[in-house]
Amino acid sequence: MGTLSILGQRYILMMRRILLVIGLVLSLTGVIWILQGINQLGGSPMTGQPFWAWAGLVALVAGLGTLYASIRLR
Repeated sequence: MGTLSILGQRYILMMRRILLVIGLVLSLTGVIWILQGINQLGGSPMTGQPFWAWAGLVALVAGLGTLYASIRLR
């Protein structure tokens, strides 16, 4: 039983780290897309396109949800 417990703890720790990285990447991507969509960050064909502001908002919310899940995972 002790081995399963240790393996279970390692699995949860690994999943928390993976979810944390995914959440951070999604959140950062969302912020960048929002800034490009509202014409605050130039240098891309996405600049000034409202679609990317909305897509960024979706990515940001998904990233924050993933970060929350990584914190709550036990």
